[in-house]
Amino acid sequence: MSMIPSPINKKNDSSRRNRGLYVSTVALLASLALIFSYVEVIIPYNAGIPGVKLGIANIVTVIAIYKLSPWHGAAVNAIRIAVAGLLFNGLFGAVYSFAGATLSFIVMILLKKTGKFSVAGVSMAGGVFHNMGQLIIASFLVQDLRMFFYFPVLLFSGMIAGIAIGIAASMIIPRLPDINRQY
Repeated sequence: MSMIPSPINKKNDSSRRNRGLYVSTVALLASLALIFSYVEVIIPYNAGIPGVKLGIANIVTVIAIYKLSPWHGAAVNAIRIAVAGLLFNGLFGAVYSFAGATLSFIVMILLKKTGKFSVAGVSMAGGVFHNMGQLIIASFLVQDLRMFFYFPVLLFSGMIAGIAIGIAASMIIPRLPDINRQY
């Protein structure tokens, strides 16, 4: 029996190592996003306006999209929403979050791919479309289109929150090591 490893084994080892790096990176980022979600739950700052949140957990998603890949961002988002829904928001909170996050994520990926928008611009669009996704699901569940009368309030708050998140993410991104090449 030869002691020289076959190329097939090297490929499998490399694939396993990359998979392990992917899983551990997503788990770490999802944990960080979950911590931010918890901080947002315990600190009330919506100024009495229902549905308005800063969305600080989205910093992690934006960073994952820009520093790693859309797949990392999607995985982090899905895990955070599922766990936060179980721990903090309940089933309906998770449904609203998932609808908003899905629409927001698609828009952010499409805008990023154009290369014409800054991190803050992509994040701002994400904030606006997150609120739009939540309003769509709310109007569907309540079966009343008058829910969209509230959209101007959520549009403005989504823009402000998205810009704030984007500025924070754009300050963090250059300071992080480039681990994407390890995949």
